[in-house]
Amino acid sequence: MSDIGSITWTERTGGVLTARECVSLARPLVRDELRITTGLLAMLLRRHSGRHRVVDVASLAPPDSSIAREAEGAARELLTPALLNHSRRAFAWGAAIAALQQVPFDRELLYVASMFHDTGLPSPVPHVDFTVRSAQIAREFLDQRGVPAESRELVTDAIALHHTPGVRPEFGGEAFLLSAGAGVDVFGLRSDQIPDAVRKTVVHEFPRLGFKREFAGLWRREATQVPRGRAWYLHRFAITDLTIRLAPYRD
Repeated sequence: MSDIGSITWTERTGGVLTARECVSLARPLVRDELRITTGLLAMLLRRHSGRHRVVDVASLAPPDSSIAREAEGAARELLTPALLNHSRRAFAWGAAIAALQQVPFDRELLYVASMFHDTGLPSPVPHVDFTVRSAQIAREFLDQRGVPAESRELVTDAIALHHTPGVRPEFGGEAFLLSAGAGVDVFGLRSDQIPDAVRKTVVHEFPRLGFKREFAGLWRREATQVPRGRAWYLHRFAITDLTIRLAPYRD
């Protein structure tokens, strides 16, 4: 996959895929789609792995730091209530997957990335992926608070990568967990791994507020705004309207 989806690639290309890059993303996309389908079927049949797993709900709480609180406050000013709660759930799902798979990560950096990852959606600039704006907002927020450049780039890379098919732990713990957490919430990817009690608790604490309808509309606008971007790619080849509708949540 080369560097497709990284912050360097996204800022260099605007997030617009070449024909070769579209082909290279096909295999991870198919794997993800099969994982979604088998996971939903396992949940329907009550044979999913999450039935037998345990995660300490306390480990899903936001970090108790001024930067985390300020990041949430800043996100609150930029996001609708449905998208803010999506960002909160994305962190919780990511933290749950980290506990289940023993993935090391920085809680504060993942939380900041989660808060800002959709702040640029849909893109305000034609032919430029929304994560360019999201990453810029996060970078400026962290720079103003004296966060080291290396940590800033971990956050922006996680934001840029999060909607690229096939993000793995080798891409960095924060990037993998943000991608995984957002995938759980939007498409139901890996939902079958989340313990049932955790899933109910997180959705109860951060209600979805009609998230499916709102997010599907934003995704269609992004796909139109950035032809041949990753949102366009997923909308066309992963049929995101249907996948979002089938995610294992009511709204």
